[in-house]
Parts: sequence; C-alpha cells; structure tokens
Amino acid sequence: MKKTVSLLSMLLLGCPLWAAADPLLLPSMATIKGGEFSMGSTANPKDADYPASEPVHTVNVKSYRLSRYETTVGQFRQFVEATGYKADGDCWKLAANDWGMENGKDGWKAPVNAPGDYHPVMCVSWDDAHAYLQWLSQQSGRRFRLPSEAEWEYAARAGSTSRYPHGDAPEALCKHANVFDRSGKPAITRLTGKDRQEIDCDDGAALTTVVGMYAANAYGLHDMLGNVGEIVEDCQHLTYAGAPGDGSAWSSDCKPFHGSVMVIHRGGNYNSGPVGASPTYRGHTGTDNRSSVGEGFRIAEDVAGEAGKDAGAGAFEAGLAKAQALERGRRAK
Repeated sequence: MKKTVSLLSMLLLGCPLWAAADPLLLPSMATIKGGEFSMGSTANPKDADYPASEPVHTVNVKSYRLSRYETTVGQFRQFVEATGYKADGDCWKLAANDWGMENGKDGWKAPVNAPGDYHPVMCVSWDDAHAYLQWLSQQSGRRFRLPSEAEWEYAARAGSTSRYPHGDAPEALCKHANVFDRSGKPAITRLTGKDRQEIDCDDGAALTTVVGMYAANAYGLHDMLGNVGEIVEDCQHLTYAGAPGDGSAWSSDCKPFHGSVMVIHRGGNYNSGPVGASPTYRGHTGTDNRSSVGEGFRIAEDVAGEAGKDAGAGAFEAGLAKAQALERGRRAK
C-alpha cells in the first residue's frame, strides 16, 4: 500500500528546518518495552463488513516509543501553518438520521471540532497523518510514524489480560477515559436524536476534552480507550488470519470496503460504550476519510540511540499543563 504524500514532498523541498519564534511542539514519548502477548478477543461482536478481533494469536513486539498523548490541534496547526498543507474538505459528524452520521463542512480547525489547541485533532485522515509525520520527522531529525495495530493493542492493554487494563467493570472507565457517559449523553443525544444507554459513570466531558485528563495506564499512556479513536498504519483485514506475528504493520493483501482502500483505527472515543472502549475492539476508515466522530492519531517511533523519552517535548508539556489546569478549574465549577 503506497502512501499518497507526493504533494507534501514537493512542499517540503522548499520548507526550511524549524526556525520560528515558537518552539517545535514535539510529542512526549514513552518507551514501551517489547514482549509477547495474545492479541485479539472472542468477546467482541461480529459483522461481515467490519474487522473482527479474531482469531486470538500470539505476537512478539519489539521495543518502541509511543506518544503519551493523542496528537493535538495545536501540534497539527503548527504543521499546516508551516507548510500550507490543505487538510480541508468534508468531515463526518454526528447527525440525527438513521445512521447517526453525515458528511459536514466543518474541518479540523473549526471551533466545533477544535475547542482548544490541547484537544485531540480530529477531521484528519490517514493521508493527513502521514503528511504531518513526514514534516515532523524532517524538522526534528527523528523518524516518527504511526504505530502498527499490534503495537497499539500491546500498549493499550499495558500488560493486562482483563476486559480493560483497569479490570472488567465499565463503570470504572471514567477514571481512565473520556467515553459515552453521564456527562456526554445530553450533548450526543441532541446531535443524534437517539437515546442510548450511557456508561454509568461521569468523566466530566461532553465531547472531546484536553488530552491527558485521566489516569495513565501502566505504560504511562493517556486516553488510549477514549477521547478519540486512533488511526494505525495497518490496512484493513477482516480477521487476524495470516497476521504478522512480529508486531509489524500488516500492509499487504488489503481488504477494501465497497471499492475503497481502508485502514484500521483503534481505541474508544467520547461516543464509545463498553464494547467500543475495549482495547481489543477494531474499527476501519478510508485512507482519505476525515471524521469528527472520534478519529485522530498517536505518534510512534523506533527505539534508536539514547534519545530520552521526552526529548524536546518541554514546550508541549508546559502548554499542556496550563490547559489541563484550566480544564480542571472548569470542571470544579
């Protein structure tokens, strides 16, 4: 599967290394020690047109780095302003129709999708994520990428074998993730016109929220089960039959959906119930598809040399701490 970033490549030919007054917003990275785990689950619902989480299979993952937080509006904005990259166009949104969604015109920077620079960026496609990562790699001298699906699940499970990393109870999710709960139900019901059963807890957020507001998992990662789902490198396969056992991305023999090339996204979002918030649940999206129904991305990096886990991320962390403090103040009112 080829990456369609030729336009960005042309833009980057004339793009100098970062020299702006504002520092480059590098991600804060956690080093994930490699190991063996059982990937998949037999407990998730099955749909002939949707990727299943079976068969459960053993995967050996090499050590790697993964960003502690989902990529934010401010980080993506820095890329767009530096390059002139166009990430505009239609973006799926929640709607009061039979499907619960429709294509809208509000993009990644519209206030409805980007309430603040430290919210996770949405309305960005797999292609857009690759373009951003190519630019960030050039500017930093590092090799950032999307995680493979196996790397993502390994990190989301964080060594656990229970339904969720914290245990089996959905009601405990609100301590760890922004999901479809008591806080989110009123806003989402207004948007969709549907009355669904919410998770019986309160995470303090209606739709997306500032990244890192909930407890990190055992690997130091925030928001793996909520806020927004996350695009990974792998293209769609409807089962794990034949999947790589070494943790690498599965990018061959892809399964299209109604003629469109599809990739996998993982993790729950602000609209997810108990099933969607599971670390084993799989979703799909088109390579050029943009959605505000909880789709973003997280950054991975190979372990190389002695680079620190948070090397160069000080500017991002300082701004995030202020945004988190403001959000905590809002919730306390």
